[in-house]
Amino acid sequence: MQRPAPAQKTASLRALLRTEPFVVAPAVHDIFSLRLVEQAGYQSACISGAMLSYSLLGVPDIGLLTLTECVEHCRRLTRVSSIPITADADAGYGNPRGVHYAVELFEEAGAAGLNIEDQVVPRRWASPGGKEVVPVGEMIAKIDAAQRARRDSNFMIIARTDAFACESTEQVIQRARAYQAAGADMLLPIALRTEDDIARLVRALDIPVTLSAGTGLVPSPSAASLPLERLRGLGVRRVSLTTLLPGAAVAGMRRSLDAMRGGAGSGDDGGMAAEGAASLGALFHAQDQMDFEEALLL
Repeated sequence: MQRPAPAQKTASLRALLRTEPFVVAPAVHDIFSLRLVEQAGYQSACISGAMLSYSLLGVPDIGLLTLTECVEHCRRLTRVSSIPITADADAGYGNPRGVHYAVELFEEAGAAGLNIEDQVVPRRWASPGGKEVVPVGEMIAKIDAAQRARRDSNFMIIARTDAFACESTEQVIQRARAYQAAGADMLLPIALRTEDDIARLVRALDIPVTLSAGTGLVPSPSAASLPLERLRGLGVRRVSLTTLLPGAAVAGMRRSLDAMRGGAGSGDDGGMAAEGAASLGALFHAQDQMDFEEALLL
């Protein structure tokens, strides 16, 4: 199966955001989830650092993932993907020089864009009350470094701000405008408190606003948990569904395992496992691979 080149995928994401009023990007954590997203007709996806930390290290998103681990996982996904995938670089792996290097590596790995956040390092996981953000000038320097590093102008620099946890809405808006002026292509605000926060931020910026919706990692007030149609109505241009697929996978695996542990037959999970297993060949184009192998061995 011929897949688009990286430059085609970055251009595709830009075109989506230019022509579509609302883009939904499920988070993918492995090739199973990526294939299902493609099969369901979604036109873009993302990699969540939080979900990657769970699946690779077995710990929450507490900053233990290395740059190399994240880049290599991104490469494995983008190599087999037909849709653009954005990646997560946390705070950029250091100072602006580290950001420059990270962007080079993620772009080479086939990412269509990269989240870079303004949290102080070492970062605080989840708890809104304990978060701190770097001075605006420090984040601007990182955005500038990211711009200098990318070779494809369509590669998206997504500035994430956690400032709603420690600043007023007006301060966050001023910060976001500074990020836009510095060259950010999209803004990802975390833990917005109200619908009005979203509406004001959208009105204040010319670049798209994207949200991470339905994370559910810890109890915290966040307007990002609003229904997707409401977010669209407020002017949000893109939403990443961070926990949709990992959550569904955990629930499904638990259900099947519980059914089998009780001595039941495989059908007692509602046939879910059997149905999934029967679809693997089609999901991964097994017949195409066998035909290709046979052609090569002639």
